[in-house]
This record gives sequence, C-alpha cells and structure tokens, in this order.
Amino acid sequence: MIKKGIILAGGMGTRMSPLTKAVNKQLLPIHDKPLIFYPLSILMLAKIKDILIIVNKGQLEQYKKLLPNGKRLGIKINYIEQDKPRGLPDAFKLGENFIKKEGVAMILGDNFFYGQSLSKMLFECVKLKSGAKIILYRVANPEQFGIATVKGRKILSLKEKPKNSKSNLAITGLYFFDNNVVKFAKQLKPSKRNELEIVDLLNVYKKQNNLSSEFVGRGGAWLDTGSIEDFYKTSNFVSSIENLQGFKIACLEEISFKNKWINKKTLYEAIKFYGNCEYSRYLKKIIS
Repeated sequence: MIKKGIILAGGMGTRMSPLTKAVNKQLLPIHDKPLIFYPLSILMLAKIKDILIIVNKGQLEQYKKLLPNGKRLGIKINYIEQDKPRGLPDAFKLGENFIKKEGVAMILGDNFFYGQSLSKMLFECVKLKSGAKIILYRVANPEQFGIATVKGRKILSLKEKPKNSKSNLAITGLYFFDNNVVKFAKQLKPSKRNELEIVDLLNVYKKQNNLSSEFVGRGGAWLDTGSIEDFYKTSNFVSSIENLQGFKIACLEEISFKNKWINKKTLYEAIKFYGNCEYSRYLKKIIS
C-alpha cells in the first residue's frame, strides 16, 4: 500500500511569465483556490497523508504561509527546495530520505484531475506492491502528448509526441512507483535537454514487464495548466462545475473531514484562518 506522495511544484513557469516572476505558478488561482490545492487533493483522495512538496529555491516561505506543515488538514507536509529543474525523475533523488523503503506516488503540481470514478481509480493505484503504474487519458490530439500503447492495462510502448499514432492514450502527470524508483532514477543519464526524462524511467519498468496503467474514465477530465490559455480554461471549468452543482472541487478541509482526519473544531480554525470569503462560507456549510 502506497502511503507517501510527492508533488513536484518546481519549474520556472516560463510560459506564464511575467505572472511567474514573483509568484510560483502553483500558487496562482484556479477559480477560487491556489493551483497547488488540486494536486494535493488528489493525493488526499488516495488517502495519502505523508506528502513532500518540491518547490523552487527561494519560494519556500510562500508555500509555508498557505500550507505550513499539514497539521490543519490532519496530514504531514514536508518541503524540499530545488535549485534548478533537472527533470521529473530528479524528484525521487531529492526525496530519497523522505521515501525511505516505501513506494511512492508522484503528481505534477500543474495537473488537474476531475471525475466521479476518480476515488475508485486512486484506491486501486495505491494498492501497488511491485512495479509502476501510470494514469492514461484519451485525447483528440495525441501528437501533442506523451502517448502509451496498451494491451488491457499492460503498457506495450511509450512515445513522446508521436506522428500518426494509432493510440490516443496520453500519459498524465500522476504516477505510482514501488521503492525501486529511487535506485532506477539514480541510474538514468540526462537527455539532450540535460534533464532526466520520465519516459526513460518508465521504460526501465517496462523492460522488466512491470509497468501497468489505469484510466481516467469517460466523463472524467485531465487538464494541464502549462500555459496561460490552459490555466484559464481550467479555471473556467472549475467555476462552471462549482456554480452549477454547488460543491467545491479540491476543498482540502472537506476531504480531510470526510476522511475523519480532522474534526469540527479544526474546521472552525480553518474558517478563521481563511477569513471572510466564499471558501470559508462553504466550510461553514460542511459543519452545519
């Protein structure tokens, strides 16, 4: 059972400059919440309580103002500063002392997931004991994504932005690994971009016939907030869902309360922390 999770919230956010010159991209708003709430909520929905957030050097204090240590959510949050991006697998090298001898989930800090069957899928993923598991999502334009070819749930091939691909299953930014991930990440060599590549890491597992997949089901959504346009599309999506249905996506305190990690007293403390805002009014509805 995977009980630890990493959120990779580093990166320069150059495609969103000048917005990201002063503020880390994951702290910018998606509708009424910081972007970081959304990947964090996914780990919490998977019942993962021990979390490491990797942030850019010099931006740690920004995060600690918002999410000091996780106590208010009934979880544990640790931080590591990254001096510069070295590729996604570098997260496992940086987090070696955090991971120790356990398996680990990793989610990219700019990925957004939504769907009724999401919790069920996550529960299956955290059962992983050996190998690695990736989350796939059907897309209309596979030439813009890393694409997997599958047979059942087994991965047959992985290709980065293929032309004329027969598969339309995009590799999302949510991964589950056994404890070998640290060792394998250390063995990787930088690509032409001088970074460690996640596809190279996944291929290590594939060569061992130990890479499988789960799918974001029909009616679910996976959105990447890499550009300003994508950022606002995601924000509009969240706004539409919340305004139509009356509940909030990625309300961290609500997830913790339903998981019985916090009580009503802690919810009142959260309301006081956030102040007079719509998010606090929503928390009051949970209590009443």
